Amino acid sequence: METLKKSIEECDSVKELERLRVEVFGKKGYFAKEFAKLKELSGDEKIAYAARLNEEKDKFSELVNAKKSFLETKEYEDILKQDAVDVSLYSNIVNVGALHPVIDTMDKIIEYFVSLNFSVEDGPLVEDDFHNFEALNLPKFHPARDMQDTFYFKDGALLRTHTSPVQVRTMLSQDPPIRMICPGAVFRPDLDLTHTPMFHQIEGLVVDKRGAVSFANLKSILEEFLRYMFGSVKVRFRPSFFPFTEPSAEVDIGCIFCHGAGCRVCKNTGWLEVLGCGTVDQNVFNAVGYKNSSGYAFGLGIERFAMLLHKIPDLRSLFEGDLRLLEQFK
Repeated sequence: METLKKSIEECDSVKELERLRVEVFGKKGYFAKEFAKLKELSGDEKIAYAARLNEEKDKFSELVNAKKSFLETKEYEDILKQDAVDVSLYSNIVNVGALHPVIDTMDKIIEYFVSLNFSVEDGPLVEDDFHNFEALNLPKFHPARDMQDTFYFKDGALLRTHTSPVQVRTMLSQDPPIRMICPGAVFRPDLDLTHTPMFHQIEGLVVDKRGAVSFANLKSILEEFLRYMFGSVKVRFRPSFFPFTEPSAEVDIGCIFCHGAGCRVCKNTGWLEVLGCGTVDQNVFNAVGYKNSSGYAFGLGIERFAMLLHKIPDLRSLFEGDLRLLEQFK
């Protein structure tokens, strides 16, 4: 037994201890051989010998279990020491993240208008028909509603199709003068290279007393804004139609890819459409109870600007979470 104790103490690993345990307890091990001798004994001698073997077997098991626990703890501590990190050591490895290109573009636009003393307003994503359509001169069955496909709920509520409802809510809660932008997500059931069911807009609104705000003010601000975003580009205003502004215009910039020569992106026109604008229609002022007021509004798609700034060909790639794309913006 003393020899077995010494062998256990000399084991340096759980694997070595297990080998010794098998040698002692196995079918051909020490105790198997000792118990085989019982058939040669008889009477009290056999009982005494068996009792002694069982006692030795129990003691050996206790020694093996204790040694195994010690070795397992030691091996675990050795692993921890090997994997330990000295947090005081200096490392110049810096793995930084980056803003998503849509958020980065949104921040850049907000920064510009905040510097011109525009406030930033917010509103609910789930809207009602009045704020999303009626107050914006889009009464029921108005054909212009077809311009904005809509997600409706069973109770008549809807996911806002533009951020213009925030303008309505702001006018209902404040008196002029108003100078605001409203960035946020909007929803329409579209999905292709240039459309997604959820995208982001920033719309702006300026309202003051009648005669204090004109289309000329709008034109000046938007021209400077587009040059801030895209550098020295040509800007043109084309007559258009929006129910909530009159007169209305769509704004183009000279193609930043071909510089006006004509390419696939601009469909060989040399121009890229970037936003819509106009002076606020009087029916909108009537809906919110404004009298003797004038104003202008404009709106743009943030994804559209992000695609142009970063030359991204497919809008859907902005929302697929592909790290190969996103890592380029670190």
